Amino acid sequence: LAAAAHVLERDLEPLVLERGSAVGASMREWGHVALFSPWRYVVDRAAGDLLHENGWTDPDPEAYPTGGEIVRDYLEPLASLPAMRSRIRLDSEVIGVTREGLDKMTTPGRDEAPFLVTVRAADGTEEDIRARAVIDASGTWTRPNPIGSSGRPATGEIALQDRIAYGIPDVLGAARERYAGKRVLVVGSGHSAFNVLLDLVRLADEAPGTEITWAVRKPANRLQNLFGGGENDALPARGELGARVQALVASGRLRMETGIRMTKLALTDDGVVASSGEKTLAPVDEIIGATGFRPDLGMLSELRLGLDPAVDSPTALAPLIDPNVHSCGSVPPHGAEELRHPEADFYIVGMKSYGRAPTFLMLTGYEQVRSVAAAIAGDWDAARDVQLVLPETGVCSSNIPGLETENIACCGVDESNTVVSSCCGVSEPQVIKLASIRRDPVAHE
Repeated sequence: LAAAAHVLERDLEPLVLERGSAVGASMREWGHVALFSPWRYVVDRAAGDLLHENGWTDPDPEAYPTGGEIVRDYLEPLASLPAMRSRIRLDSEVIGVTREGLDKMTTPGRDEAPFLVTVRAADGTEEDIRARAVIDASGTWTRPNPIGSSGRPATGEIALQDRIAYGIPDVLGAARERYAGKRVLVVGSGHSAFNVLLDLVRLADEAPGTEITWAVRKPANRLQNLFGGGENDALPARGELGARVQALVASGRLRMETGIRMTKLALTDDGVVASSGEKTLAPVDEIIGATGFRPDLGMLSELRLGLDPAVDSPTALAPLIDPNVHSCGSVPPHGAEELRHPEADFYIVGMKSYGRAPTFLMLTGYEQVRSVAAAIAGDWDAARDVQLVLPETGVCSSNIPGLETENIACCGVDESNTVVSSCCGVSEPQVIKLASIRRDPVAHE
């Protein structure tokens, strides 16, 4: 929707194809999760301008919305504007993008040929739509990583899908009956796992018999960074999250299994038994995989993509976001130049542009689409003049009631406008301009 707003500003005609039956379909699935970013840093500038022109009143700028509140108070009003409503098609799943009359192998006339976007409606009918440019902002939420530790589903994982949920299920709300009084195994060691674990502990307080086992890949002798740095963590919100989970492990309320590289899941008379090589865990009733997400590239198989072989992000972007090197705070602003592919006028933006890296910032995505809209309009000076309001302090997403947020530092720049640690949210903004960030990784470091 932000991309469409920026395209409209360029006097071009956008068409938003949404697979869900309503806007924000993926966000609705984690609607119970609260952000640490206040409202004043959730709304895209171009989208906000459209809303304000139509009498929209901003939510409390200092309040911290949930995913559901973002949909209700921002995305739905934006999508209902006359300028947007006529340009959004719901229940429209993109199943393929190619060049009209050309397969991936064909070069002559390629850049001049229109794109052909194949769309499947809810009733199964298909339609081809011509476009002069394509922006893929479909995200990664619908393609979670498997529980298997080798990048593939563990043996038995696919057959046991009715016992497995991925992401951050609403265990205190819509999914309560599924988990109350059950034995639950949580797999994963990131912030999504922390949120799920803390919610499950609250559920256990209310529903006797709820037992929680937490499986992580790290061995017991390498857990020093698992919970963050506590009070010394550069991201205090992360430190608070980790400290709470660590205290629950120490108290015995969470049974933690370390060194678990999931290889097999098997249904027995006692429940689902998970195995890590020769080691087996106690039987459970349900499994929650909080192991991250990856992009679905299947619909793009006839396009010429330039993707990093490890990160699955655009080649020029990969060294700037590699999670083996970077946190979300050390990722520099970037735009159309870094997002380009060999396929002219095709861009992957947003979370999907980061491939398998979990370091994406909402504000970074808004700047991506501003730059890409400029590039599509032919204004490469504006596209390359990458600007981003980066936070001096801020916080990451969590679902912990009562967590103090006023002084949670998470992102920032120093006095010389050099990016320092960050995650999301903004306070005391400073504008960083990188007219050119096409540099080699060593120089960037």
